[in-house]
Amino acid sequence: MNERQLLEVAVKAADDKRAEDIVVLNMQGISLVADYFIICHGNSDKQVQAIAGEMKDKAEEFGYSIKRVEGFDEAKWILVDLGDIIAHIFHKDERSYYNLERLWGDAPIEHIQSELNQ
Repeated sequence: MNERQLLEVAVKAADDKRAEDIVVLNMQGISLVADYFIICHGNSDKQVQAIAGEMKDKAEEFGYSIKRVEGFDEAKWILVDLGDIIAHIFHKDERSYYNLERLWGDAPIEHIQSELNQ
């Protein structure tokens, strides 16, 4: 599975669990940490955990092993490390507080609407 396919799988998994305001930032040339950040949120602890769990399960289903999952038990900000793709899954209140989109404002936004319609 190439990076773009993994990105599509992760975005679709988030959408399947009704993640809200899914944004993908292209971090290539901006950060050495990852090529893409997926940022989204859920409205409850259970939904945030479900989004993270679905991303993990779908990636593994396609033969990709997850590097690390952080913050799952607290469910305020879960980080799913997919290697070159890092998903930030926030509880709605936490997302506006950390505002990663503004912090990484120089990163171009990837248009993901086609992945959500499949």
